[in-house]
Amino acid sequence: MTLGLTAITVIGIAALLYSAFVPGRWRPWAILLGSVIALYWLQTPLTPRYADFLLPSATVALGVAGWWLSRPPRRAFLAPAIPSEAPESPSDNSENIAVKRIYVRDDWFTLLTVVTVILAISLFRYVGSDFRLTPSRPPSTLFVALTILEVGLVFTALALIIRRLPQKTVLSAAIVAMVALFVVVKWPPASIAIAGWWRSLTGQDVTLAASSDLVWLGFSYVAFRIIHTLRDRQTGILPDLTLRAYLSYILFAPSIIAGPIDRAERFTQDYQALGTLKGFDPARWGSGLWRIGEGLFKKFVIADLLAQGMSLTPALSESSNNSAALWVLLFGYGLRLYFDFGGYSDIAIGLGQLFGIKLPENFNRPYVRSNITEFWKSWHITLSDWARFYVFTPLSRNLLRRRRPDSPTLLTSTSIVLIGHLATMIVIGLWHGISWNFFIWGLWHGFALFIHKQWSDRTRKWYRNLQKQKWPKLAWSTAGWAMTITYVMLGWVWFLMPTPAAALQTFSKLFSIGS
Repeated sequence: MTLGLTAITVIGIAALLYSAFVPGRWRPWAILLGSVIALYWLQTPLTPRYADFLLPSATVALGVAGWWLSRPPRRAFLAPAIPSEAPESPSDNSENIAVKRIYVRDDWFTLLTVVTVILAISLFRYVGSDFRLTPSRPPSTLFVALTILEVGLVFTALALIIRRLPQKTVLSAAIVAMVALFVVVKWPPASIAIAGWWRSLTGQDVTLAASSDLVWLGFSYVAFRIIHTLRDRQTGILPDLTLRAYLSYILFAPSIIAGPIDRAERFTQDYQALGTLKGFDPARWGSGLWRIGEGLFKKFVIADLLAQGMSLTPALSESSNNSAALWVLLFGYGLRLYFDFGGYSDIAIGLGQLFGIKLPENFNRPYVRSNITEFWKSWHITLSDWARFYVFTPLSRNLLRRRRPDSPTLLTSTSIVLIGHLATMIVIGLWHGISWNFFIWGLWHGFALFIHKQWSDRTRKWYRNLQKQKWPKLAWSTAGWAMTITYVMLGWVWFLMPTPAAALQTFSKLFSIGS
């Protein structure tokens, strides 16, 4: 199941019951347990046997591992951090030990509760398909229990080894491992190979293996959230999180399918305040329901209407030779993307408000921006911010440190900016899927951002003077908007088409080349 009308309605009703009947101190637990259940319920049905049960289980396991690895250095096993300052007196020390024990108990209780929920979900194996929570029949409860035990033993053995290593080294290795897993899942040849191996284990036809066999619900978002926490622990800015708060953050049901990519410190503020939240707040509910309504209209009215032959598809591009019609369809596709994805973001934000979690904005009228930089400050904002924080800024700083002013080098300030923009946008492109088309789409926008940066740096004085002149300012802004939206729309050709050759053929038809 995806985040369709049925799922949105069910989650909305759950939010109403949550607000009306769940006491404040139990709301964090309700968020966590509801998100774990939704993880299995929303998972797309998959052909390899048990895949649509085991992949959500793997998401939970990754969350537990991410939490354990991102704890402060002086935590005990499976315990949140105690205050980093040395105690000033024996009484302070006793108080800290007591707090630490409470946290340890809470984390263990969280782990056991989540394991119990997973085992309970496996019991749906024994009910009819009409009443089953999972997309298909889960594996036996005994198999699930033994698998959890085996994973726990492996995790414990690794933990004993890892504890002897410097935390920064461990965190770096964990980030590399998460990126490698992301590549395997997103790169079709690798995912097809794994699907074939999985099918061979379950006695299914290996020749039918496809990358669609491993459609892992929310993995792109979960992976980037975990990488964010690992990297922020490296730099020392990650807040201390209990296991319950960490899992709630990475698995929060409204944002698991289509984002936004929230930050742990921002999510935690709302999460910790759930106990003081009004049960039924008319203002919060009015705002949340209105936002959901906006999202429903964007997604299920405008976007779905545009999908009915009013937006470009690979098939339409191949069959049509009418340049004007292709331009109209291309703009229709760009609008469809915005209303589809923006609609889902609105729905997620609205549902989050009903639960008391204010998710960050993800779109801010991107198609009215007058330059490419402003476009990327308004399109998929949380992904753009993530890439800026964890790709552009650290990469640029590292290259600047390597540059030696007293010796000739290719690492000029200009080349560093170029490398930073290209790397950042390539990461954003490949996040959608590892293919040449997404790679080129990243280059397309990386070069545009670099060129705009160079232009704006060299025309600051001229631009300041332009702002004082009403009509020239309006004319320049209009021209900038026209260039920006045309460039962005042309970029969607790379995003949409299955191969570079198909994209080039579409460009030739758009510009009537060779006709």
